[in-house]
Amino acid sequence: MSALLRLLYLLTIFLLPAAHADEGVSALVSEAASAMAPSQAAAVRTAPLMFANRKIFVFRAALAGYPPDERAIGAQRRLEGVLAKNGPLRTSTRPIPEGTQVLLDGVQLFVVVPGDVNLLAGDTTESVAKTAAEELSKAVLDYREQGSWRYLAIAAAVCAAATLVFWLVWMGLTRLYHWAKRRSGILLASRLRDVRLKNVRVLDAEHYIAFAYQLLSAVLWGLRLMATYLWAAFVLGRLPYTRSWGESLSGYLFDVAADVFHAIIGALPGLVLVCVIFAIARLIAATAASLFKRVESGELQIGWLDKDTALPTRRIASVVIWLFALAMAYPYLPGSHTAAFQGLSVLVGLMVSIGASSIVGQGASGLILMYTRALRKGEYVRVGDSEGTVVDVGMFETRLRTGLGEEVALPNAWVMSQTTKNYSRAQPGGGFVLDSTVTIGYATPWRQVHAMLELAASRTTELSTTPKPYVMQLALQDYYVQYRLVAYASAEVPRQRAEVLNRLHQNIIDVFNEFDVQITSPHYIDDPKESHVVPPEEWFRAPAKRGEDSSQVAPPKP
Repeated sequence: MSALLRLLYLLTIFLLPAAHADEGVSALVSEAASAMAPSQAAAVRTAPLMFANRKIFVFRAALAGYPPDERAIGAQRRLEGVLAKNGPLRTSTRPIPEGTQVLLDGVQLFVVVPGDVNLLAGDTTESVAKTAAEELSKAVLDYREQGSWRYLAIAAAVCAAATLVFWLVWMGLTRLYHWAKRRSGILLASRLRDVRLKNVRVLDAEHYIAFAYQLLSAVLWGLRLMATYLWAAFVLGRLPYTRSWGESLSGYLFDVAADVFHAIIGALPGLVLVCVIFAIARLIAATAASLFKRVESGELQIGWLDKDTALPTRRIASVVIWLFALAMAYPYLPGSHTAAFQGLSVLVGLMVSIGASSIVGQGASGLILMYTRALRKGEYVRVGDSEGTVVDVGMFETRLRTGLGEEVALPNAWVMSQTTKNYSRAQPGGGFVLDSTVTIGYATPWRQVHAMLELAASRTTELSTTPKPYVMQLALQDYYVQYRLVAYASAEVPRQRAEVLNRLHQNIIDVFNEFDVQITSPHYIDDPKESHVVPPEEWFRAPAKRGEDSSQVAPPKP
Protein backbone atom coordinates (compact mmCIF):
# COMPACT_ATOMS: atom_id res chain seq x y z
CA MET A 1 0.00 0.00 0.00
CA SER A 2 2.81 2.42 0.92
CA ALA A 3 4.72 1.72 -2.32
CA LEU A 4 1.58 2.22 -4.38
CA LEU A 5 0.90 5.58 -2.73
CA ARG A 6 4.45 6.75 -3.45
CA LEU A 7 4.10 5.76 -7.13
CA LEU A 8 0.81 7.59 -7.44
CA TYR A 9 2.30 10.71 -5.85
CA LEU A 10 5.22 10.77 -8.29
CA LEU A 11 2.92 10.29 -11.26
CA THR A 12 0.73 13.13 -10.04
CA ILE A 13 3.68 15.50 -9.57
CA PHE A 14 5.37 14.93 -12.91
CA LEU A 15 2.58 13.84 -15.30
CA LEU A 16 -0.53 15.83 -14.40
CA PRO A 17 -0.92 19.29 -15.94
CA ALA A 18 -0.28 22.19 -13.67
CA ALA A 19 -3.95 23.23 -13.75
CA HIS A 20 -5.08 19.90 -12.35
CA ALA A 21 -2.09 19.09 -10.16
CA ASP A 22 -3.50 20.76 -7.08
CA GLU A 23 -6.56 18.57 -6.81
CA GLY A 24 -4.61 15.36 -7.34
CA VAL A 25 -1.92 16.34 -4.91
CA SER A 26 -4.52 17.29 -2.34
CA ALA A 27 -6.25 13.97 -2.53
CA LEU A 28 -3.08 11.93 -2.53
CA VAL A 29 -1.47 13.90 0.28
CA SER A 30 -4.58 13.50 2.42
CA GLU A 31 -4.71 9.78 1.76
CA ALA A 32 -0.99 9.38 2.38
CA ALA A 33 -1.09 11.36 5.57
CA SER A 34 -3.89 9.20 6.91
CA ALA A 35 -2.03 6.05 5.91
CA MET A 36 1.20 6.95 7.73
CA ALA A 37 1.87 4.83 10.75
CA PRO A 38 2.48 6.50 14.11
CA SER A 39 5.78 4.70 14.43
CA GLN A 40 6.97 6.14 11.11
CA ALA A 41 6.02 9.69 12.17
CA ALA A 42 7.90 9.31 15.42
CA ALA A 43 11.07 8.26 13.60
CA VAL A 44 11.14 11.29 11.28
CA ARG A 45 14.41 13.29 11.21
CA THR A 46 15.18 16.72 9.74
CA ALA A 47 17.09 17.15 6.47
CA PRO A 48 18.32 20.43 4.93
CA LEU A 49 18.24 21.43 1.26
CA MET A 50 21.59 23.07 0.37
CA PHE A 51 22.38 24.97 -2.81
CA ALA A 52 25.38 27.22 -3.57
CA ASN A 53 26.55 26.87 0.04
CA ARG A 54 23.23 28.23 1.33
CA LYS A 55 20.61 26.47 3.38
CA ILE A 56 17.38 26.87 1.37
CA PHE A 57 14.97 24.91 3.53
CA VAL A 58 14.88 22.29 6.30
CA PHE A 59 12.47 19.37 5.90
CA ARG A 60 11.02 18.27 9.23
CA ALA A 61 7.94 16.22 8.39
CA ALA A 62 7.19 13.25 6.20
CA LEU A 63 5.01 13.67 3.14
CA ALA A 64 3.18 10.87 1.33
CA GLY A 65 5.25 8.37 3.25
CA TYR A 66 8.54 10.00 2.26
CA PRO A 67 10.72 10.97 5.23
CA PRO A 68 12.51 14.35 5.28
CA ASP A 69 15.80 13.01 3.91
CA GLU A 70 14.10 11.52 0.84
CA ARG A 71 12.15 14.73 0.35
CA ALA A 72 15.43 16.67 0.41
CA ILE A 73 17.03 14.31 -2.11
CA GLY A 74 14.03 14.63 -4.44
CA ALA A 75 14.07 18.42 -4.21
CA GLN A 76 17.80 18.43 -4.95
CA ARG A 77 17.28 16.32 -8.08
CA ARG A 78 14.44 18.49 -9.32
CA LEU A 79 16.58 21.59 -8.74
CA GLU A 80 19.42 20.10 -10.77
CA GLY A 81 16.97 19.32 -13.57
CA VAL A 82 15.73 22.91 -13.69
CA LEU A 83 19.31 24.24 -13.68
CA ALA A 84 20.19 21.99 -16.62
CA LYS A 85 17.57 23.73 -18.78
CA ASN A 86 19.42 27.12 -18.44
CA GLY A 87 16.16 28.99 -17.95
CA PRO A 88 15.67 32.41 -16.32
CA LEU A 89 15.58 30.73 -12.88
CA ARG A 90 12.74 32.76 -11.40
CA THR A 91 11.46 31.68 -7.98
CA SER A 92 7.85 31.80 -6.85
CA THR A 93 5.44 30.25 -4.35
CA ARG A 94 1.92 28.89 -4.71
CA PRO A 95 -0.47 27.86 -1.95
CA ILE A 96 -2.24 24.53 -2.09
CA PRO A 97 -4.60 22.91 0.43
CA GLU A 98 -1.79 20.82 1.92
CA GLY A 99 0.69 23.71 2.24
CA THR A 100 2.68 25.99 -0.03
CA GLN A 101 4.70 25.04 -3.09
CA VAL A 102 8.13 26.54 -3.83
CA LEU A 103 8.62 26.80 -7.63
CA LEU A 104 11.63 27.51 -9.83
CA ASP A 105 10.76 28.49 -13.41
CA GLY A 106 7.25 27.13 -12.74
CA VAL A 107 8.53 23.70 -11.65
CA GLN A 108 7.71 22.58 -8.12
CA LEU A 109 10.85 21.88 -6.10
CA PHE A 110 9.17 21.01 -2.78
CA VAL A 111 6.06 21.61 -0.70
CA VAL A 112 6.08 23.27 2.70
CA VAL A 113 3.54 21.42 4.87
CA PRO A 114 2.36 22.37 8.40
CA GLY A 115 4.68 19.76 9.88
CA ASP A 116 7.70 21.70 8.57
CA VAL A 117 6.93 24.94 10.39
CA ASN A 118 6.78 26.00 14.03
CA LEU A 119 3.11 26.81 14.47
CA LEU A 120 3.58 27.79 18.12
CA ALA A 121 5.97 30.58 17.05
CA GLY A 122 3.37 32.00 14.67
CA ASP A 123 4.99 30.68 11.48
CA THR A 124 2.84 29.66 8.52
CA THR A 125 3.58 27.63 5.44
CA GLU A 126 3.25 30.77 3.33
CA SER A 127 5.81 32.77 5.35
CA VAL A 128 8.28 29.90 5.52
CA ALA A 129 7.90 29.19 1.80
CA LYS A 130 8.46 32.86 0.97
CA THR A 131 11.64 32.89 3.08
CA ALA A 132 12.85 29.73 1.33
CA ALA A 133 12.14 31.33 -2.05
CA GLU A 134 14.19 34.39 -1.09
CA GLU A 135 17.12 32.20 -0.02
CA LEU A 136 16.76 30.28 -3.27
CA SER A 137 16.94 33.54 -5.24
CA LYS A 138 20.18 34.48 -3.47
CA ALA A 139 21.59 31.02 -4.12
CA VAL A 140 20.67 31.25 -7.80
CA LEU A 141 22.47 34.59 -8.06
CA ASP A 142 25.54 33.10 -6.37
CA TYR A 143 25.35 30.12 -8.74
CA ARG A 144 25.37 32.37 -11.77
CA GLU A 145 28.23 34.51 -10.42
CA GLN A 146 30.30 31.42 -9.73
CA GLY A 147 30.36 30.71 -13.45
CA SER A 148 31.20 34.30 -14.46
CA TRP A 149 34.96 34.78 -14.90
CA ARG A 150 34.51 38.51 -15.23
CA TYR A 151 32.72 38.74 -11.89
CA LEU A 152 35.28 36.48 -10.21
CA ALA A 153 38.12 38.65 -11.50
CA ILE A 154 36.47 41.81 -10.21
CA ALA A 155 35.77 40.12 -6.86
CA ALA A 156 39.41 38.99 -6.61
CA ALA A 157 40.60 42.54 -7.30
CA VAL A 158 38.24 43.95 -4.68
CA CYS A 159 39.42 41.32 -2.16
CA ALA A 160 43.05 42.19 -2.91
CA ALA A 161 42.34 45.88 -2.36
CA ALA A 162 40.52 45.07 0.89
CA THR A 163 43.50 42.97 2.00
CA LEU A 164 45.86 45.85 1.24
CA VAL A 165 43.69 48.23 3.27
CA PHE A 166 43.60 45.66 6.08
CA TRP A 167 47.40 45.43 6.06
CA LEU A 168 47.72 49.23 6.14
CA VAL A 169 45.28 49.41 9.07
CA TRP A 170 47.24 46.68 10.86
CA MET A 171 50.52 48.54 10.41
CA GLY A 172 48.89 51.84 11.35
CA LEU A 173 47.58 50.35 14.57
CA THR A 174 51.05 49.02 15.36
CA ARG A 175 52.66 52.43 14.80
CA LEU A 176 49.90 54.11 16.82
CA TYR A 177 50.50 51.64 19.66
CA HIS A 178 54.23 52.37 19.80
CA TRP A 179 53.60 56.13 19.70
CA ALA A 180 50.97 55.92 22.47
CA LYS A 181 53.29 53.70 24.51
CA ARG A 182 56.13 56.23 24.36
CA ARG A 183 53.87 59.21 25.08
CA SER A 184 52.06 57.54 27.96
CA GLY A 185 55.35 56.50 29.58
CA ILE A 186 56.78 60.02 29.38
CA LEU A 187 53.53 61.66 30.49
CA LEU A 188 52.96 59.35 33.46
CA ALA A 189 56.58 59.61 34.60
CA SER A 190 56.47 63.43 34.54
CA ARG A 191 53.04 63.78 36.12
CA LEU A 192 53.40 61.16 38.86
CA ARG A 193 56.77 62.57 39.86
CA ASP A 194 54.99 65.76 40.94
CA VAL A 195 52.48 63.95 43.15
CA ARG A 196 53.95 64.46 46.59
CA LEU A 197 52.75 64.49 50.16
CA LYS A 198 54.86 66.59 52.52
CA ASN A 199 57.70 66.61 49.96
CA VAL A 200 57.64 62.80 49.68
CA ARG A 201 56.84 61.10 46.36
CA VAL A 202 53.89 58.82 47.17
CA LEU A 203 53.27 57.16 43.79
CA ASP A 204 55.58 54.75 41.96
CA ALA A 205 55.46 55.59 38.28
CA GLU A 206 56.76 52.15 37.29
CA HIS A 207 53.57 50.37 38.35
CA TYR A 208 51.30 52.84 36.56
CA ILE A 209 53.44 52.79 33.40
CA ALA A 210 53.33 48.97 33.32
CA PHE A 211 49.56 49.05 33.77
CA ALA A 212 49.22 51.63 30.97
CA TYR A 213 51.32 49.42 28.65
CA GLN A 214 49.09 46.42 29.40
CA LEU A 215 45.97 48.49 28.79
CA LEU A 216 47.31 49.82 25.47
CA SER A 217 48.25 46.30 24.40
CA ALA A 218 44.74 45.04 25.18
CA VAL A 219 43.22 47.92 23.19
CA LEU A 220 45.60 47.23 20.28
CA TRP A 221 44.66 43.56 20.06
CA GLY A 222 40.98 44.42 20.40
CA LEU A 223 41.21 46.79 17.43
CA ARG A 224 43.21 44.22 15.47
CA LEU A 225 40.61 41.54 16.09
CA MET A 226 37.84 43.93 15.05
CA ALA A 227 39.72 44.85 11.85
CA THR A 228 40.31 41.14 11.11
CA TYR A 229 36.65 40.38 11.66
CA LEU A 230 35.53 43.16 9.29
CA TRP A 231 38.09 42.15 6.66
CA ALA A 232 37.02 38.49 6.78
CA ALA A 233 33.33 39.41 6.54
CA PHE A 234 33.98 41.72 3.58
CA VAL A 235 36.20 39.28 1.66
CA LEU A 236 33.91 36.30 2.24
CA GLY A 237 30.94 38.39 1.14
CA ARG A 238 32.59 39.21 -2.20
CA LEU A 239 33.06 35.59 -3.28
CA PRO A 240 29.91 33.78 -4.45
CA TYR A 241 30.59 30.47 -2.76
CA THR A 242 31.45 32.02 0.65
CA ARG A 243 28.96 34.90 0.48
CA SER A 244 26.62 33.26 2.97
CA TRP A 245 29.44 33.05 5.50
CA GLY A 246 30.24 36.73 5.03
CA GLU A 247 26.59 37.63 5.39
CA SER A 248 26.45 35.59 8.61
CA LEU A 249 29.49 37.41 10.01
CA SER A 250 28.13 40.82 9.03
CA GLY A 251 24.69 39.96 10.30
CA TYR A 252 26.10 38.80 13.63
CA LEU A 253 28.14 41.98 14.00
CA PHE A 254 25.16 44.17 13.13
CA ASP A 255 22.95 42.17 15.47
CA VAL A 256 25.39 42.62 18.34
CA ALA A 257 25.73 46.33 17.61
CA ALA A 258 21.96 46.67 17.37
CA ASP A 259 21.50 44.79 20.66
CA VAL A 260 24.05 47.02 22.37
CA PHE A 261 22.42 50.15 20.94
CA HIS A 262 18.93 49.03 21.95
CA ALA A 263 20.19 48.04 25.40
CA ILE A 264 21.74 51.49 25.85
CA ILE A 265 18.61 53.24 24.60
CA GLY A 266 16.40 51.04 26.79
CA ALA A 267 18.57 51.69 29.85
CA LEU A 268 18.65 55.48 29.44
CA PRO A 269 15.26 56.20 31.11
CA GLY A 270 16.21 54.05 34.09
CA LEU A 271 19.64 55.68 34.33
CA VAL A 272 18.03 59.13 34.25
CA LEU A 273 15.77 58.13 37.16
CA VAL A 274 18.78 56.71 39.04
CA CYS A 275 20.66 60.00 38.56
CA VAL A 276 17.63 61.98 39.77
CA ILE A 277 17.26 59.75 42.85
CA PHE A 278 20.93 60.04 43.77
CA ALA A 279 20.94 63.80 43.14
CA ILE A 280 18.00 64.22 45.54
CA ALA A 281 19.72 61.92 48.06
CA ARG A 282 22.93 63.93 47.84
CA LEU A 283 21.03 67.19 48.37
CA ILE A 284 19.26 65.79 51.44
CA ALA A 285 22.50 64.32 52.81
CA ALA A 286 24.33 67.63 52.33
CA THR A 287 21.53 69.52 54.09
CA ALA A 288 21.53 67.09 57.03
CA ALA A 289 25.34 67.20 57.25
CA SER A 290 25.29 71.01 57.37
CA LEU A 291 22.74 70.94 60.18
CA PHE A 292 24.64 68.37 62.24
CA LYS A 293 27.98 70.15 61.73
CA ARG A 294 26.52 73.32 63.21
CA VAL A 295 25.28 71.35 66.21
CA GLU A 296 28.72 69.74 66.50
CA SER A 297 30.48 73.12 66.46
CA GLY A 298 28.10 74.57 69.05
CA GLU A 299 26.52 77.18 66.74
CA LEU A 300 23.13 75.47 66.95
CA GLN A 301 21.52 73.81 69.96
CA ILE A 302 18.82 71.16 69.74
CA GLY A 303 17.29 69.63 72.82
CA TRP A 304 17.71 65.97 71.91
CA LEU A 305 21.09 66.45 70.20
CA ASP A 306 24.39 67.74 71.58
CA LYS A 307 28.01 68.01 70.45
CA ASP A 308 28.92 64.47 71.43
CA THR A 309 26.08 62.77 69.55
CA ALA A 310 26.00 65.11 66.53
CA LEU A 311 28.81 63.29 64.69
CA PRO A 312 27.42 59.71 65.03
CA THR A 313 23.92 60.97 64.26
CA ARG A 314 25.21 62.63 61.10
CA ARG A 315 26.89 59.40 60.02
CA ILE A 316 23.81 57.31 60.75
CA ALA A 317 21.57 59.75 58.90
CA SER A 318 23.92 59.71 55.89
CA VAL A 319 23.94 55.90 55.80
CA VAL A 320 20.15 55.72 56.08
CA ILE A 321 19.66 58.30 53.31
CA TRP A 322 21.99 56.52 50.89
CA LEU A 323 20.61 53.07 51.68
CA PHE A 324 17.10 54.36 51.01
CA ALA A 325 18.28 55.95 47.75
CA LEU A 326 19.94 52.67 46.71
CA ALA A 327 16.76 50.73 47.47
CA MET A 328 14.72 53.20 45.41
CA ALA A 329 17.18 53.15 42.49
CA TYR A 330 17.77 49.39 42.48
CA PRO A 331 14.83 48.45 40.17
CA TYR A 332 16.00 51.00 37.57
CA LEU A 333 19.62 49.81 37.39
CA PRO A 334 20.50 48.01 34.12
CA GLY A 335 20.49 44.26 34.65
CA SER A 336 18.88 44.40 38.07
CA HIS A 337 16.14 41.99 36.98
CA THR A 338 18.54 39.38 35.62
CA ALA A 339 19.12 36.14 37.48
CA ALA A 340 22.89 36.81 37.71
CA PHE A 341 22.38 40.20 39.36
CA GLN A 342 19.81 38.83 41.79
CA GLY A 343 22.00 35.84 42.62
CA LEU A 344 24.95 38.13 43.30
CA SER A 345 22.78 40.29 45.57
CA VAL A 346 21.65 37.22 47.52
CA LEU A 347 25.27 36.01 47.82
CA VAL A 348 26.49 39.39 49.09
CA GLY A 349 23.61 39.59 51.57
CA LEU A 350 24.36 36.08 52.83
CA MET A 351 28.06 36.85 53.25
CA VAL A 352 27.30 40.08 55.11
CA SER A 353 24.73 38.42 57.39
CA ILE A 354 27.09 35.55 58.28
CA GLY A 355 30.35 37.45 58.57
CA ALA A 356 29.16 40.75 60.02
CA SER A 357 27.47 39.54 63.21
CA SER A 358 30.39 40.63 65.41
CA ILE A 359 30.69 43.91 63.49
CA VAL A 360 27.01 44.64 64.09
CA GLY A 361 27.47 43.91 67.79
CA GLN A 362 30.46 46.25 68.00
CA GLY A 363 28.56 48.97 66.14
CA ALA A 364 25.53 48.64 68.41
CA SER A 365 27.78 48.88 71.48
CA GLY A 366 29.41 51.99 70.03
CA LEU A 367 26.05 53.64 69.48
CA ILE A 368 25.02 52.83 73.04
CA LEU A 369 28.22 54.41 74.39
CA MET A 370 27.71 57.51 72.25
CA TYR A 371 24.06 58.11 72.99
CA THR A 372 24.24 57.24 76.70
CA ARG A 373 27.21 59.64 76.91
CA ALA A 374 29.11 57.19 79.11
CA LEU A 375 32.38 58.38 77.58
CA ARG A 376 33.29 61.64 75.94
CA LYS A 377 36.33 62.78 74.07
CA GLY A 378 38.91 64.39 76.39
CA GLU A 379 37.66 62.71 79.59
CA TYR A 380 39.97 60.72 81.82
CA VAL A 381 38.54 57.26 82.47
CA ARG A 382 39.48 53.82 83.66
CA VAL A 383 38.01 50.86 81.78
CA GLY A 384 39.04 47.54 83.26
CA ASP A 385 42.82 47.69 83.62
CA SER A 386 43.23 50.49 81.06
CA GLU A 387 43.38 54.09 82.24
CA GLY A 388 43.83 57.20 80.17
CA THR A 389 42.31 60.10 78.26
CA VAL A 390 39.56 59.33 75.77
CA VAL A 391 40.92 60.12 72.32
CA ASP A 392 37.95 58.94 70.27
CA VAL A 393 34.70 57.04 70.73
CA GLY A 394 34.21 55.35 67.39
CA MET A 395 31.56 53.08 66.00
CA PHE A 396 33.58 49.92 66.65
CA GLU A 397 36.27 50.84 69.15
CA THR A 398 37.18 53.35 71.86
CA ARG A 399 40.74 54.67 71.93
CA LEU A 400 42.51 55.82 75.12
CA ARG A 401 45.89 57.54 75.48
CA THR A 402 47.62 56.62 78.71
CA GLY A 403 49.87 58.85 80.76
CA LEU A 404 52.88 56.99 79.38
CA GLY A 405 51.99 58.03 75.82
CA GLU A 406 50.51 54.67 74.81
CA GLU A 407 47.32 54.49 72.75
CA VAL A 408 45.01 51.64 73.72
CA ALA A 409 42.21 50.50 71.40
CA LEU A 410 39.31 48.87 73.23
CA PRO A 411 36.49 47.06 71.38
CA ASN A 412 33.18 48.70 72.23
CA ALA A 413 31.53 45.38 73.11
CA TRP A 414 34.30 44.80 75.67
CA VAL A 415 33.92 48.34 77.03
CA MET A 416 30.21 47.70 77.56
CA SER A 417 30.98 44.59 79.60
CA GLN A 418 33.48 46.35 81.91
CA THR A 419 33.10 48.71 84.82
CA THR A 420 34.02 52.23 83.73
CA LYS A 421 35.35 54.87 86.13
CA ASN A 422 35.11 58.43 84.85
CA TYR A 423 37.46 60.75 86.71
CA SER A 424 36.37 63.84 84.79
CA ARG A 425 32.84 64.17 86.12
CA ALA A 426 33.42 64.77 89.82
CA GLN A 427 32.78 68.46 89.30
CA PRO A 428 30.79 70.30 86.63
CA GLY A 429 32.93 71.18 83.66
CA GLY A 430 36.25 69.68 82.63
CA GLY A 431 39.10 68.22 84.63
CA PHE A 432 39.60 64.97 86.47
CA VAL A 433 39.93 63.48 89.95
CA LEU A 434 43.20 62.27 91.49
CA ASP A 435 43.57 60.11 94.55
CA SER A 436 46.49 58.61 96.45
CA THR A 437 46.42 56.09 99.29
CA VAL A 438 48.98 55.64 102.09
CA THR A 439 48.99 53.39 105.14
CA ILE A 440 50.49 54.86 108.35
CA GLY A 441 50.89 53.23 111.75
CA TYR A 442 48.77 54.14 114.74
CA ALA A 443 51.75 55.86 116.40
CA THR A 444 51.32 58.84 114.07
CA PRO A 445 48.40 61.18 114.90
CA TRP A 446 45.78 61.15 112.19
CA ARG A 447 45.54 64.95 112.26
CA GLN A 448 49.22 65.17 111.40
CA VAL A 449 48.74 62.73 108.51
CA HIS A 450 45.81 64.81 107.22
CA ALA A 451 47.84 67.98 107.39
CA MET A 452 50.85 66.45 105.65
CA LEU A 453 48.78 65.05 102.81
CA GLU A 454 46.97 68.37 102.34
CA LEU A 455 50.35 70.18 102.35
CA ALA A 456 51.63 67.82 99.66
CA ALA A 457 48.51 68.55 97.59
CA SER A 458 49.00 72.30 97.94
CA ARG A 459 52.58 71.97 96.66
CA THR A 460 51.31 70.26 93.50
CA THR A 461 50.52 73.26 91.32
CA GLU A 462 48.42 71.34 88.79
CA LEU A 463 45.79 70.53 91.43
CA SER A 464 42.86 72.86 91.80
CA THR A 465 42.09 74.66 95.06
CA THR A 466 38.37 74.56 94.26
CA PRO A 467 37.14 72.11 95.26
CA LYS A 468 39.65 71.79 98.07
CA PRO A 469 41.64 68.53 98.41
CA TYR A 470 40.52 66.40 101.33
CA VAL A 471 41.67 63.27 103.20
CA MET A 472 39.59 60.35 104.38
CA GLN A 473 40.38 57.38 106.62
CA LEU A 474 39.22 54.45 104.57
CA ALA A 475 39.96 51.66 107.04
CA LEU A 476 41.36 50.91 110.49
CA GLN A 477 43.46 47.83 109.87
CA ASP A 478 45.10 45.66 112.51
CA TYR A 479 48.44 47.45 112.32
CA TYR A 480 47.89 50.69 110.45
CA VAL A 481 45.36 53.25 109.26
CA GLN A 482 44.58 53.63 105.55
CA TYR A 483 44.38 57.25 104.37
CA ARG A 484 43.25 58.49 100.97
CA LEU A 485 43.93 61.94 99.56
CA VAL A 486 41.35 63.07 96.98
CA ALA A 487 42.12 66.11 94.80
CA TYR A 488 40.82 67.65 91.60
CA ALA A 489 42.89 68.74 88.59
CA SER A 490 41.90 71.47 86.16
CA ALA A 491 40.84 70.80 82.57
CA GLU A 492 44.06 72.23 81.08
CA VAL A 493 46.02 69.05 81.79
CA PRO A 494 43.73 66.13 80.98
CA ARG A 495 46.49 64.19 79.22
CA GLN A 496 49.06 64.63 82.04
CA ARG A 497 47.25 62.77 84.77
CA ALA A 498 50.11 60.31 85.23
CA GLU A 499 52.61 63.18 85.48
CA VAL A 500 50.46 65.07 87.97
CA LEU A 501 50.00 61.92 90.04
CA ASN A 502 53.76 61.37 89.91
CA ARG A 503 54.49 64.88 91.22
CA LEU A 504 51.86 64.47 93.94
CA HIS A 505 53.54 61.27 95.15
CA GLN A 506 56.90 63.01 95.14
CA ASN A 507 55.52 65.85 97.27
CA ILE A 508 53.92 63.36 99.70
CA ILE A 509 57.28 61.61 100.18
CA ASP A 510 59.06 64.95 100.70
CA VAL A 511 56.52 66.21 103.24
CA PHE A 512 56.59 63.01 105.26
CA ASN A 513 60.39 63.09 105.31
CA GLU A 514 60.38 66.74 106.46
CA PHE A 515 58.29 65.85 109.51
CA ASP A 516 60.08 62.56 110.30
CA VAL A 517 57.08 60.36 109.61
CA GLN A 518 57.77 56.99 108.03
CA ILE A 519 55.44 55.86 105.29
CA THR A 520 55.30 52.27 106.41
CA SER A 521 52.71 49.60 106.95
CA PRO A 522 53.88 47.93 110.18
CA HIS A 523 52.90 44.40 111.04
CA TYR A 524 52.62 42.96 114.56
CA ILE A 525 55.34 40.52 115.70
CA ASP A 526 55.75 41.29 119.42
CA ASP A 527 54.55 43.80 121.94
CA PRO A 528 56.44 47.08 121.43
CA LYS A 529 58.65 48.46 124.20
CA GLU A 530 56.98 51.82 123.87
CA SER A 531 53.26 52.34 123.59
CA HIS A 532 51.93 53.45 120.20
CA VAL A 533 49.17 55.43 121.80
CA VAL A 534 49.43 59.12 120.96
CA PRO A 535 49.00 61.34 124.03
CA PRO A 536 46.64 64.29 123.69
CA GLU A 537 49.41 66.88 123.82
CA GLU A 538 50.86 65.28 120.70
CA TRP A 539 47.65 65.27 118.71
CA PHE A 540 48.51 68.50 116.89
CA ARG A 541 52.06 67.82 115.82
CA ALA A 542 53.25 70.05 112.99
CA PRO A 543 52.00 70.81 110.48
CA ALA A 544 48.58 70.18 112.09
CA LYS A 545 46.87 73.27 113.57
CA ARG A 546 44.30 73.54 116.32
CA GLY A 547 40.74 74.55 115.58
CA GLU A 548 40.76 73.88 111.84
CA ASP A 549 37.61 71.74 112.03
CA SER A 550 35.09 70.55 114.57
CA SER A 551 36.91 67.26 115.05
CA GLN A 552 40.08 68.99 116.21
CA VAL A 553 38.89 70.12 119.61
CA ALA A 554 41.45 70.68 122.33
CA PRO A 555 41.58 67.58 124.55
CA PRO A 556 40.78 67.89 128.26
CA LYS A 557 43.77 68.00 130.54
CA PRO A 558 44.06 65.21 133.11
